[in-house]
Amino acid sequence: MCVIIQKQKILFIMEKEYTIVTKCSNNRPCPCTFDCPRHGKCCECVAHHRDNDEGVPGCFFSAEAEATYDRSIEALCRDRGIL
Repeated sequence: MCVIIQKQKILFIMEKEYTIVTKCSNNRPCPCTFDCPRHGKCCECVAHHRDNDEGVPGCFFSAEAEATYDRSIEALCRDRGIL
């Protein structure tokens, strides 16, 4: 994939545009029971999970489902009553 960086934006050949988040003020109390350096830093946490193919962050789940450590989309759908 060819990537061109221009003025804090990444443009992909697929004609999709993504803005690079250089600073994020989205900090809040985190319900996730896994302690990590991104705890409470939502933008960093979501980006880390996405970039490392680690599934959905724990804070998206109910307390009961989060405790199972199953971070799959299927588990999130079950937790939310979609499946």
